[in-house]
Amino acid sequence: MSCNLSDLTDIVKEIAVHDSYSAYKKLFGLLFPPIKRFSYSLLKSPELAEEVASDVLITLWRKRDSITSINNIKVYAFVIAKNLCLNILKKNSGGRIVSLDDIAVNLRIDNTTPEWILINDELRISLNNAINELPTRCKIIFRLVKEDGLSYKEVSEILDISIKTVDAQLVIATRRLSVSIKKEFNLSPVKKY
Repeated sequence: MSCNLSDLTDIVKEIAVHDSYSAYKKLFGLLFPPIKRFSYSLLKSPELAEEVASDVLITLWRKRDSITSINNIKVYAFVIAKNLCLNILKKNSGGRIVSLDDIAVNLRIDNTTPEWILINDELRISLNNAINELPTRCKIIFRLVKEDGLSYKEVSEILDISIKTVDAQLVIATRRLSVSIKKEFNLSPVKKY
């Protein structure tokens, strides 16, 4: 998602003021793919993930009259997606309470980002495996920050956790990934002289 918040704010204003379908298509193009990826990581069903992402965007269109009162449309959309996913998981678990920590997250890395294009296949596979070994919350936070480009504050709002928790989880992710990659490629730690 290469669009910044001011771009989204302009798009949202265009939708709210002019009922602009072309602006809505832009919003759809910017938010649908990352919301679908996020939903897939929680639901592990491409059909359900697409349904959730569609429902989120339909909700935004239906609320277009009041959409300008939302401070951060991107965070708002991810929170709707998270809640829809948790409702689906709760429904499928017979009403049992579901938390993000109880969900087995399976991430699919977006190989089209510039960073991933530069990484060779062998390293990318190793890194994907290492990412999938991360604890659930760590994986979700890593993806939202590193792939979807969300800020720590935005991730904290989406997952309803503190910014310090987001930071701590990213530190854990980075350390574990570093250890895993060094082990995979027989790299020894840098010695201090």
